[in-house]
Amino acid sequence: MKFSRRAAVAIVGVAALFGAAACGSDDDGDGGNTKDVEVFTWWADGGEKAGLDGLVSTFDTDCADYTFVNGAVAGGAGANAKQVLASRLQQGDPPDTFQAHSGQELTDYINAGQIEDLSADYKTWGLDTAFPQGLIDNLTVDGKIYSVPANIHRANVVWANTKVLTEAGITEDATTLDQFIANLEALKAKGVAAPLAVGKDWTQLMLLEAVLITDLGPEKFTGLWDGSTDWSSADVTKGIEDYKTLLGYSNADRDTLDWTDAEKLVMDGKAGYQLMGDWEAADLDTKGFKEYSYSAFPGNATAFQWLADGFVLPKGAKNAEGTRCWLKTVGSAEGQKAFNTKKGSIPARTDAVATDYPEYQQSAIADWKKGTQVPSCAHGAACAQGLQGALNSAVGKFSTDLDVETFQKALVAAASQFIKK
Repeated sequence: MKFSRRAAVAIVGVAALFGAAACGSDDDGDGGNTKDVEVFTWWADGGEKAGLDGLVSTFDTDCADYTFVNGAVAGGAGANAKQVLASRLQQGDPPDTFQAHSGQELTDYINAGQIEDLSADYKTWGLDTAFPQGLIDNLTVDGKIYSVPANIHRANVVWANTKVLTEAGITEDATTLDQFIANLEALKAKGVAAPLAVGKDWTQLMLLEAVLITDLGPEKFTGLWDGSTDWSSADVTKGIEDYKTLLGYSNADRDTLDWTDAEKLVMDGKAGYQLMGDWEAADLDTKGFKEYSYSAFPGNATAFQWLADGFVLPKGAKNAEGTRCWLKTVGSAEGQKAFNTKKGSIPARTDAVATDYPEYQQSAIADWKKGTQVPSCAHGAACAQGLQGALNSAVGKFSTDLDVETFQKALVAAASQFIKK
């Protein structure tokens, strides 16, 4: 088993959040201070804040004529920030730039005419050749590119408490679902309260996606998001049944927990495993927890389920040139190194030097290059926010009633409503 330690985000309450957004823009009625660049994110604490600080340090050097203004909104793994952002965009008060998951999640902003085309900037800055072609293809909408990715995260990773596993006689990573279920059964027999730690809505969607990658394979899984794979198929039914089996080994309070709460079950020895993105390595490092291992979700070894945090240029931004300097820094080799070494993610650029990064990230860089890249809907790479919300609602209901037939019908209905073939 492998070991790694990094840093990540601390989720804080919603109450403090809207006040944080209110102080983001410095507009004095004359367009504000044009040296200020308000950067709107949900990176408010932990390793995510540390990564942002690293990026800001590079920005301060490369863009000395401009001043970084932190518009971060904490809580909800980005959900709270998106609510505040939507309100500001509707009011015609955009920040100079905002964080958004690269991929289909951006289509809502593109269709609303809220963000600028950055294709010409890509060529000017050399990003069209610095990023892998597959990523460029995923970023391109109708021939145009609208965001600059700061990183690549892997979603389909299992994190384990090695002490808990050893005490249950588990010495190897499971490579199949049958092996994984056998390990969960061994943990249950040993008296572990929740063999598999699970959180609410979007974390459940992540787990469902990982199971579907195993049962459908990467190609058919990807087809779920463009309409070429039928959500009513027998393969999807099997995936739902396997997902239901896994939920049977999880904590009863899963619908009330955020991902960090579920993570704490693993840290406290009350759970053996958790499926979570590789920002978990960062969080475990921040909290000083060392007795953990990581592996691809069983059956996902050849599939790298990706998501990317990117930045955009909103239409009507008060400081477009300052934003462009920020975006150039985000895409630069120096900026990506400063950010990702602290964030737990890997750089989007192809010229990154793997040995500059800690152990987990070195393995992720290798897996990104050799694996089959499949997008995450839970984190916006595969689907826009409408479908994402519908699926989160469906998994939340299924968590309560565990009705496979009704759940699959809800998935089919959501796909029919939001996926255009």
